[in-house]
Amino acid sequence: MEWLIPVIIVVALVVIIGIYLWATYNSLVTLNVRVDEAWSDITVQLKRRADLIPNLIEAVKGYAAHEKSVFESVTQARAETLSAQGPAEAGAAENHMQQALKSIFAVAEAYPQLQASQNFLQLQSELVDTEDKIQASRRFYNGGVRELNTKIKVFPNTLFVRSLGFNERDFFEVTEPAAIAEPPRVQF
Repeated sequence: MEWLIPVIIVVALVVIIGIYLWATYNSLVTLNVRVDEAWSDITVQLKRRADLIPNLIEAVKGYAAHEKSVFESVTQARAETLSAQGPAEAGAAENHMQQALKSIFAVAEAYPQLQASQNFLQLQSELVDTEDKIQASRRFYNGGVRELNTKIKVFPNTLFVRSLGFNERDFFEVTEPAAIAEPPRVQF
């Protein structure tokens, strides 16, 4: 009978540890899927913006065909955005895209007829809407990454979660904050 109490204690500890590991694993899987979903939302919005860019270029090109370097930089930034693999590359591509959009809107400011064009106004409105959606998706993604990284780093999780295949994720950050400190200015 004396051996029964230690056995019960050991079994209870094993059950408690098992429940903790099970709950931790499931919560990490949930957070991982949430971060993947959030990244997918970002890529959808980046693709949507990239799809708007050729239409915007065509609208501006009709009025300012001599601004070839501006169009080339926008096209290059669009290609970088579409080929970005992961948050780090996407952040760098985002810097280039913001600079390119600033330059195309600067060109548009010089042409009052373009600013009055219904097509250009609609494209601009869609672009602003897409930019807002990118920012919302970025916040959602970074929030999920924050939760996942915190769960991975807290004790005692930090002792075993990496061996289960969970690793910290990168935030979607802009590598040059000065590049986006001021949004593209559009005046009509």
